[in-house]
Amino acid sequence: MPHLDDSVMAPLIEDNPTPFRIEPGSGGALPHPVVTFFHIAFRGAALFFYIICSWFSDSFITSFIIVVLLLSLDFWTVKNVTGRIMVGLRWWNYIDDNGVSHWVYESKKEPERSMMISGTESKIFWAGLFVFPFFWGLMFIAAFFSLKFKWLVLVIIALALNGSNVYGYLKCKFGKSDKSIHETLTSVTSGFIRDQVVQNVLNSAMNPQSAPAQQNPPHNIV
Repeated sequence: MPHLDDSVMAPLIEDNPTPFRIEPGSGGALPHPVVTFFHIAFRGAALFFYIICSWFSDSFITSFIIVVLLLSLDFWTVKNVTGRIMVGLRWWNYIDDNGVSHWVYESKKEPERSMMISGTESKIFWAGLFVFPFFWGLMFIAAFFSLKFKWLVLVIIALALNGSNVYGYLKCKFGKSDKSIHETLTSVTSGFIRDQVVQNVLNSAMNPQSAPAQQNPPHNIV
């Protein structure tokens, strides 16, 4: 997670020292198909390779390096490319002349943002941003209870990199109040759990358990 020595929220674009622009798309449901692909590709590849790496190699060091490399590519891509293009948000850091580190959280101004952002791409962006940390959380639980502590270190790195982007983009979208971000995360989590419970109840109602097979009648005794 970035340390907030001094944070700035959504400065005016004209005052921004670094130009912030949204690349025009090709139209259609996915105006930026390549960007959308790489938003999912690197993080999906990192999680997939983490799960199957033990099937192909006994070397923890090799697996560690490959997964961290994929996670780093994902972190850079999501932070610097896909967030800006897919949802018009960006967070970044600069150091002023006094050596003070500043964290900047930006949101593209309306109405340009609404005109340039695809609803489908926006849903894919936010889904990818939240779903993969959830699965890494499951990997954390599995590694912890199976006492695979060297793999636990790798999972913690994945959670830290994924979590930084989640935190940064929530700051861009909902403001700089940590309380509002906490409330948003709580709402998303409770909504996910509620949907799962409702789905399970509906599945149980639609597919009742079949009645137990009738016992064979006793044979006639002569």
